[in-house]
Amino acid sequence: MSETQKNTVRIRLRPAAEKAVRAGHPWVFADSIKSEHRTGDIGDLAIVYDRNDRFLAAGLYDPESPISVRIVHAGKPTTIDQEFWQARLDAAFAKRAQLFESDTDGYRVINGENDGYPGLVLDRYADVLVLKVYTSTWLPRVGMLLELLEERDGRSGVVLRLARNIQSLAASQFKLRDGSVLNGVDVPERVVFQENGIRFHADVIKGQKTGFFLDQRDNRAKVGSLASGRTVLNCFSFSGGFSLHAALNGAKAVADLDISQHALDSATANFELNAANPSIAACPHETINANAFDWLKEVDGRRFDLIVIDPPSLAKRESERTNALSAYRQLTAAGIRRLERNGILVSASCSAHVRAEEFFDLVLDAARNSGRQFRELERTDHAADHPATFREAEYLKCVYLEFDGDR
Repeated sequence: MSETQKNTVRIRLRPAAEKAVRAGHPWVFADSIKSEHRTGDIGDLAIVYDRNDRFLAAGLYDPESPISVRIVHAGKPTTIDQEFWQARLDAAFAKRAQLFESDTDGYRVINGENDGYPGLVLDRYADVLVLKVYTSTWLPRVGMLLELLEERDGRSGVVLRLARNIQSLAASQFKLRDGSVLNGVDVPERVVFQENGIRFHADVIKGQKTGFFLDQRDNRAKVGSLASGRTVLNCFSFSGGFSLHAALNGAKAVADLDISQHALDSATANFELNAANPSIAACPHETINANAFDWLKEVDGRRFDLIVIDPPSLAKRESERTNALSAYRQLTAAGIRRLERNGILVSASCSAHVRAEEFFDLVLDAARNSGRQFRELERTDHAADHPATFREAEYLKCVYLEFDGDR
């Protein structure tokens, strides 16, 4: 029996929401629902009808979330069953098949709504797949998802990661726990994978996100291409990804700066993991355990040829946006003061509530206010395996500036 024949809830939307869904937006908010024929349960299939009682879309229903329906199909009616999801999964794998060389086996396979699986991501780390569930609508379907993944590659371990806000529900109603291995394959807590020929650990069981920040892969490679002969400071360094790419490409020395000693220990472990690479082994690696905001502002501090500023999200909600903009401006100004002559500043933001253009504008404004001559080298956004197909999905932006003058 298909999902369209059981556990469904019929809903109608207010005009603005109907227009948004018709235009392709994947979310229906609770206050946008005009009527529903019954109160749906978590994971029910919502069938959305327009004002003329014609089929508009189908989505996954969550009565507990502000996003009541996450659209999975719009247009003409179709059957939402395991074959439907298999086709979506095959398409996602096919998109990534030609993106990477053999020296990269860590990448995103499913990027939520942008690949037709709203509220869910799937990352590959070598022979391990990590399934991260952000919405409870997927909890009744975890068994189906495992079947689909095992049909594609039964040899890969499959780890389930759960967003913090659904962990209690997952445990009590569905007997699912964060960090569990779903298919009985032996999976170490730290999986070793490759990115551009560099080996990294991914803490797939307990680590942040799915175990690593795969979305900055392209920017890490770009930093590497600029690092030859330069001293490099990697602020908010986490596990040292930017530093390792710089070291591989001939940096004179690299320093990882992070407030978390655990993060710095991870960076050290990743450098040790690549000790057999002569370029990485020859590059001096330093760790600095400090608050990046405070350390960068120190008077008469050390200066570097290339500085990367890639903080965690500074605006996780709209109410934090103003403070985030101020923080980005402070970081940019402090980073510029730490640059040597002809130095390069790489400034990134992963805050979805800060739009790309306003982020770029404030970085450039801080650069102009520094009194130093500079030129913009490049702007980047999402990597190909992290597509962003609607506005709320656009979060990553990065700008490269080269400063010709001294401070």
